[in-house]
Amino acid sequence: MSVPEKFTLIVDGEETTVDTGTTGAQLFFDRRDVVVMRVDSVLKDLDTPLEQGDVVESVTIESEDGLNVLRHSTAHVMAQAVQQLRPDAKLGIGPYIKDGFYFDFDVAEPFTPEDLKTLEKMMQKIINSNQKFVRRVVSEDEAREAMANEPYKLELLGTKDGAEEAGEGANIEVGAGEITIYDNVDRKSGDVIWCDLCRGPHLPNTKLISNAFALTRSAAAYWLGNQKNQMLQRIYGTAWPTKDALKAYQERLAEAERRDHRKLGTELDLFSFPDELGSGLPVFHPKGGIIRKAMEDYSRQRHTEAGYEFVYTPHITKGHLYEVSGHLDWYRDGMFPPMHVDEVTDPETGEVTKPGQDYYLKPMNCPMHNLIFRSRGRSYRELPLRLFEFGSVYRYEKSGVIHGLTRVRGMTQDDAHIYCTREQMKDELTNTLNFVLDLLKDYGLDDFYLELSTKDPEKYVGSDEVWEEATRTLAEVAEASGLDLVPDPAGAAFYGPKISVQARDAIGRTWQMSTIQLDFNLPERFELEYQAADGTRQRPVMIHRALFGSVERFMGVLTEHYAGAFPAWLSPVQVVGIPVAEAFNDYMFDVVDKLKAQGIRAQVDTGTDRFPKKIRTASKDKIPFVLIAGGDDAEAGAVSFRFRDGSQDNGVPVDEAVKRIVEAVRNRDK
Repeated sequence: MSVPEKFTLIVDGEETTVDTGTTGAQLFFDRRDVVVMRVDSVLKDLDTPLEQGDVVESVTIESEDGLNVLRHSTAHVMAQAVQQLRPDAKLGIGPYIKDGFYFDFDVAEPFTPEDLKTLEKMMQKIINSNQKFVRRVVSEDEAREAMANEPYKLELLGTKDGAEEAGEGANIEVGAGEITIYDNVDRKSGDVIWCDLCRGPHLPNTKLISNAFALTRSAAAYWLGNQKNQMLQRIYGTAWPTKDALKAYQERLAEAERRDHRKLGTELDLFSFPDELGSGLPVFHPKGGIIRKAMEDYSRQRHTEAGYEFVYTPHITKGHLYEVSGHLDWYRDGMFPPMHVDEVTDPETGEVTKPGQDYYLKPMNCPMHNLIFRSRGRSYRELPLRLFEFGSVYRYEKSGVIHGLTRVRGMTQDDAHIYCTREQMKDELTNTLNFVLDLLKDYGLDDFYLELSTKDPEKYVGSDEVWEEATRTLAEVAEASGLDLVPDPAGAAFYGPKISVQARDAIGRTWQMSTIQLDFNLPERFELEYQAADGTRQRPVMIHRALFGSVERFMGVLTEHYAGAFPAWLSPVQVVGIPVAEAFNDYMFDVVDKLKAQGIRAQVDTGTDRFPKKIRTASKDKIPFVLIAGGDDAEAGAVSFRFRDGSQDNGVPVDEAVKRIVEAVRNRDK
């Protein structure tokens, strides 16, 4: 049977006739921005031969998939350079990550900053040599032969589900029908210079990496993220399509470093992380306490207006509560170890005469709120019942992931649980989402999209039918909001799906903020009931909702969003009065007293510094309003306004100045 000389494809939505044996490289030979292709929804190397009926999409280097391929290919070049610099280095895994890549190595000595500079130069030589990335399918025996000197790769080959254990980004094809190796091939001689066990795909050649890459740092990391495994050395890097894109990214990093809330917290005297308390346990200083109280007070006000009722629950509880809720089955690793108390022993024999019991620091508030609901009979007339708490919770985060205020072990959740009927469920979810978005806007975050987290098939309770109903309802509410909705497969908690509000800050970074979870399962586990209009006993639907996530994390996010220059209503010091000379101190105190009488946080700088130094200090402390008074101001009953941007408004009557400031604070002007 003869092979047809031509066949048809669908290429970027159009039917195209090509010669038999045509590859993606030939199909897109005039498109230098195309680095891989998607064939029937699967990413493939450009040198893959195409077949009759294939649906082919071009993938450019600027697209998300194209950037991932660029970064993964750059990770291979880095690993090749590392083994040139340190021939004894053993390869771990090297995936792409957001904005970059990393690769793990088992080496005798950690990498130094000088090593990273040397490696960048070696990588540039490899890139300039224009090596080809060539994929080959191998048997397990062939893979073992090729990786004979790589113990970590051999371990992955010996793991039935090695690809899953290594993580999605590891790009290792094991247990999926075939094993693949990528060779870095010298374009002139055809010799294999370096190879790695890898799923791919990759760029056609190293030249496409150009010189728009950088190695950013090195760190220690456990093999496969398991603390029981060998400690390896990890090198992080980044790669971009152009030098301009790399420069823009580096400028964003520099700006993020300037906004780092840990740095600003020290400079502005807001909070600290004493070693004596342990990792992930911050303390708030008086100025930080003012910001936190202002955040919480406004939240309380808005929740009261929206019909929420405030409750309080203890920090510890008997372990049985978390057996009922399921947390000990599904969340034990995230909880602190139990405290065994109340055990009584005979002082003479040592025999236990009264068995003790385990108490746990609470990791979340929902089980205790269920007990409040269950404390007495409930009627449908009480629903929806909205319970709210600023509840302290404790989670055993691994030390390696703790980060300032944004990842802590002790936190205060602004936690609400709403109990409603099934008929009320959709409206209540809609109202809750709108309430959350409006309140976040009041704090200065207004660029959102939503994420829908669905069932983890390995970690859930309840029936599939209940999960489907809950997921469908959340999806309908999210879509009706008009915001972009992004799927998060298998990202839900064990008891129900959730919507997460993702907010972009002032420099475009995304933070997960509020979460709204729909739960049919905990009401069942706690046997919650209300009396319906027809006299029957019914299960309520439970909605879990956190606005800030945690007060600590939200304050960290806002500190970075505002770069420490909080809007006047949140600033710990809203006004500083600076007299031009000591003779005008009393006049300035009179002005400040008028502000204080209106509830404004104001003070006079009567220090010994010279006037220009006081102005610089107020600017460094990011004070929203500075009032200045000299002889002409005092005679006219006026002050000069100086704003954070350095602009100034002179000769403003005192009463008008007070009115401006009070209105700015009350209106929560940014």
